[in-house]
Amino acid sequence: MAAPLLSIKNLSISFINEENVNKALQHVSFDVNPGEIVALVGESGSGKSVTSLSILRLLPSPPAVVNNGQILFCKKGRHPSDLLRITDKELRQIRGNQISMIFQEPMTSLNPVFTCGQQVAEALLHHKKISKEQAKLETLEWFEKVKLPDPESIYKRYPHQLSGGQKQRVMIALAMCCRPSLLICDEPTTALDVTVQKNVLELIKELQRETGMGVIFITHDLGVVAQIADRAIVMYRGSIIEEGLVKDIFSNPQQPYTKALIACRPVNHQRGNRLPVVADFLDPDKKQHPDIPLSHGNKQILPANKLITVRNVSVHYIQKKNWLGQPVSYTKAVDDVSFDVYENETLGIVGESGCGKTTLGRTLLQLIPATKGTVLYKNEDLASYATSRLRTLRQQLQIIFQDPYSSLNPRKKIGAAIEEPLSVHGLIKSATDRKKKVVELLQKVGLLPEHYSRYPHEFSGGQRQRIVIARALALQPSFIICDESVSALDVSVQAQVLNLLNDLKKEFGFTIVFISHDLSVVRYISDRIIVMNKGKIEEMGAADDIYGNPQTAYTQRLINAIPKVS
Repeated sequence: MAAPLLSIKNLSISFINEENVNKALQHVSFDVNPGEIVALVGESGSGKSVTSLSILRLLPSPPAVVNNGQILFCKKGRHPSDLLRITDKELRQIRGNQISMIFQEPMTSLNPVFTCGQQVAEALLHHKKISKEQAKLETLEWFEKVKLPDPESIYKRYPHQLSGGQKQRVMIALAMCCRPSLLICDEPTTALDVTVQKNVLELIKELQRETGMGVIFITHDLGVVAQIADRAIVMYRGSIIEEGLVKDIFSNPQQPYTKALIACRPVNHQRGNRLPVVADFLDPDKKQHPDIPLSHGNKQILPANKLITVRNVSVHYIQKKNWLGQPVSYTKAVDDVSFDVYENETLGIVGESGCGKTTLGRTLLQLIPATKGTVLYKNEDLASYATSRLRTLRQQLQIIFQDPYSSLNPRKKIGAAIEEPLSVHGLIKSATDRKKKVVELLQKVGLLPEHYSRYPHEFSGGQRQRIVIARALALQPSFIICDESVSALDVSVQAQVLNLLNDLKKEFGFTIVFISHDLSVVRYISDRIIVMNKGKIEEMGAADDIYGNPQTAYTQRLINAIPKVS
């Protein structure tokens, strides 16, 4: 039998910080064979990324310390070598050449000061003895292989000039251009649209079949695993707790944690049913929470009062100017959109990146002015509000952003961050009373009073999302926009946040506009759904009607792109 391409044996890694020792990996062992796709699956903190980064020795040392173990890589025609013990020079010949890696966030992985073409060509020039002209030709060939539109144009563009899906395709070309034996994909599709995600998964699988390389695919979504992997390895708190063929893992999971990861996905649940979370499966004495009856069940029964009325709203951006500086063409981000938002409902807005959903959400809050059309809040035109009056109204209109880390001040403790809007709007004069209110809010979103004095970097992604929810609730708003607020979260943390939003909505009675690219999540939480495509409303209706009986090919494509565990 042929030797494995990669063999990790008894690997243990700790992070040492002052007097604290965090055991990130404990006795991890598995093999990857040529032509095989192995998925590492688990929540944040399970050890997936630490495992992948250790293969190419990309962990910072210190604080990372390898306690024991081997990582054996079998180069073609040679005996296996231990990647943990080879020289830096030998490792540089392997990185990007025989073992490549695609990272989760392409914008931070691509150099912003070089064009996309230059960066791929650089890798070819470094590892192959070819001319600059040949490197450019091969780069253009790879841009065609990864199905980038107009490769010549992409070659000359900088990363910020591409969409998220296009940047990820450039990263795939960069990782694949030297035809590696092993490709490591670290959450490469987490924050992408479901349709772009499906295309990227198909592309990786197609290139894998073409080249015969081995692939390690890291994800927290078992739906993605079902689409791409041959074998799955489930990790929990730094250890492997289950592994096997994907079909066996899904048809007969052995561990409660694996069962939880499968069950947490919103696509598996009807609206009105509380989403299970990992804790429900790991604690045998804990009973499932009762179902939450959502505001209107599965029927489109609208309340009498309209909270927001949108009529013929368009938002145009200048795309090109003439030599006099006058605009000659525009990008229509939002194009003649009309709809109503009713009190105490959850309205979902769904579509691919660039469809205009985020622009529309910010226009509702007057963060982006409408080029034409009107937005009425309680029958008053928001565009007519003076700045001072609009500032006062901000108390009623709040937004929860996709990335909670970038929307929190890293120098400000979270207690102060939540207190700030209370102070700005003068709702609570006493500092003591403000702190008491903040502690109440922290407990309301499932955090602890002692978290008041901690900084954002001391929390997980799910905890930070709870913090920004607490900050949005501090002013007791009547209307909240959730802009992709769960798209980058683990499936279990995502379930916790969705349950939390439903609980808080039931308690406080606010209205939600929930923006997402994932129709399964929008269907689960929303009463009604608006599907957007290229700035226009594609279709609109009750959530279950849209999901169960889509009227347009575009909506059907969004539904078909949702990863399913079969």
